[in-house]
Amino acid sequence: MNADTIYALSSGSVPSGLAVIRLSGRRSLAALWRLTAKGSPRQAPPPRLAKRVVITDAGGGEVLDEGLALWFPAPASFTGEDVVELHLHGGRAVISAVLGALARCPGLRMAEPGEFTRRAFENGKLDLTAAEGLADLISAETESQRRQALRQMRGDLGRIYENWRQRLLKALAHLEASIDFSDEDLPEGIADQVRREVAELDAEIAAHLRDQRRGERLRDGVHLAIIGPPNAGKSSLLNWLARRDAAIVSATAGTTRDVIEAHLDLGGYPAVLSDTAGLREGGNEIETEGVRRARERAADADLKLAVLDGETWPRVDPYTAELIDENSLVVINKSDLAEPPPPLSVNGRPALAISVRTGAGLDDFLETLAEEVAARCRITAAPAVTRVRHRQALEDCRQALTRCLRAEAPELAGEDLRLAVRCLGRITGRVDVEDILDVVFEDFCIGK
Repeated sequence: MNADTIYALSSGSVPSGLAVIRLSGRRSLAALWRLTAKGSPRQAPPPRLAKRVVITDAGGGEVLDEGLALWFPAPASFTGEDVVELHLHGGRAVISAVLGALARCPGLRMAEPGEFTRRAFENGKLDLTAAEGLADLISAETESQRRQALRQMRGDLGRIYENWRQRLLKALAHLEASIDFSDEDLPEGIADQVRREVAELDAEIAAHLRDQRRGERLRDGVHLAIIGPPNAGKSSLLNWLARRDAAIVSATAGTTRDVIEAHLDLGGYPAVLSDTAGLREGGNEIETEGVRRARERAADADLKLAVLDGETWPRVDPYTAELIDENSLVVINKSDLAEPPPPLSVNGRPALAISVRTGAGLDDFLETLAEEVAARCRITAAPAVTRVRHRQALEDCRQALTRCLRAEAPELAGEDLRLAVRCLGRITGRVDVEDILDVVFEDFCIGK
């Protein structure tokens, strides 16, 4: 157990109607007594029951606030340590005064970002995947992100990886037994049985990785890039989707020079929409750089929104046409000025006629766009990989399993199995992972 007792505001920014200050550590209850009004009994309150308290400044006895206190004795708490929660009024002056009083208590210090969750991990209350799920739940902006994060926080993903790790440990134990006790009367076919188990696990991990990065897209947002010729209405479409004037709209070609981003919620799924410079050759140095960035963003996008000018249809500029592929949604804007004649398709991709100015066709376009985004990150029955860290560890695990299956000597196969076990352990924290703990917890806010 950590020697320090930590405290922090855990309920977000103030002012608010209610604020929660959390303490964790062996001095939590002593700090509660120190801040409680004189004459109050000095025994531990009933666990997990709210008790009305008067909070005072221990130095001068001034009343700071009235609220509720809850006591969670170790190990039945979030961190696994003694925990106290103070539910107070959420005014800035109140919180500042109470935090100041806690700072004057012996043995207490302000918590670092993510330190409560880190202590929960270190005390075995949750594994690293669950801790990451909690971080994702705090930052979730859409319904689908909330559902995925909650599943991970509850351990759905961690249980899969831990099950694989346990199966590999069992296979490793059998293989090592066949090596160390080869002269004993052991069952025949142990090596073949281990090989079958390793091959089966390798196939399961491979199938898990063939997820089109759904979990990562859902967590970070599907990346959409608006591409097209100058003055086709790309910025107008971005502003309509973002429901605000995120980009400058002008009849002058080349107004957009840099990439402009907007975050969207499309049918409960997150998306990051980028407006890019008009695609064309020539122009000055700044515009040329804008076109280069537009091509770069299009290459990295999960889905390209190709916006074409209805006034020039069916002529399609070649710089946009060369980027339209199976990961493109094509729209023909300005249909109010010149109704585009059929066929409405480019490079085999169907096109939708819209007018951002009048709103014609935009409802159908938005429905189609939401379907495309959902198809790229829809939640499935089995939990998906949600972080690059997980994916890299799983790929490293598969490489070790492949070497194990190809090894000619059982000793070499055993070493590769040990490496595979460590790769899975790095995901959940079942091995020495001090070097990655800072990476996992650095994105938490103070008080979590």
